[in-house]
Amino acid sequence: MKTGFIVFFIVLFLGSCASVTQQDIKNANYHYQMGISYLNDNNIQPAFVELQKALALNPHNKDIHEAIGIIYLTNLEDYPKAVTHFKKALDIDESFSEAANNLGSAYSSMAKFDKAIESYKKAIANPQYKNAAMALYNLGMVYYRLSKFDEAMNAYKDALKRYSDFYMPYYGLALCYNAQGLYGEAAIAMTHAIELDPIHKGDKKKAIEDLKDKKIRAKGDQDKDISDFLEILQY
Repeated sequence: MKTGFIVFFIVLFLGSCASVTQQDIKNANYHYQMGISYLNDNNIQPAFVELQKALALNPHNKDIHEAIGIIYLTNLEDYPKAVTHFKKALDIDESFSEAANNLGSAYSSMAKFDKAIESYKKAIANPQYKNAAMALYNLGMVYYRLSKFDEAMNAYKDALKRYSDFYMPYYGLALCYNAQGLYGEAAIAMTHAIELDPIHKGDKKKAIEDLKDKKIRAKGDQDKDISDFLEILQY
């Protein structure tokens, strides 16, 4: 009897802690929208503050966890914290494929490639996921890092089947061809990428200038990729 009482009390207590009022939800949504607005304007710290306020009011909202995870992933480069928030978003909604895709990117940034592959495949497996082409591209990049070029190229080509004008898989294909010494194919893929890239719009000279500018700030794998792109553009 005593044990049963303790269990009941703990469940009751946890339930009371987890309760969120309608006013809390309304206020959290306000702070969330403010945070997203700041984030879209690339004002990272105000965005982060607003999203933390939203989280304090409603810790059970998957979109809030997702947005905070994105800041940790892409801006603060705190990948373990990004993983925490993406996993919390998936705990709330296991079919949240955008969170699964971003979780894969966080694992990839930590060189936890097996977990990254698992996360990307989970996102891709959802037939209602509108951004599956991006998850396939991300999957291809992980296989490329592992020197599994056939698997990488298959993922890039599957991405193009989902979205034929998607430029990023062509960059990935260029890297794969180049790594295998297929320089003509690499040059063709790179040309397609630059033609479809909304920033370059087929302007090879602008692409070279942009890549050289990015290389100044790049490090690790990104620095190596940019060097390879610049090499391919000389073929």
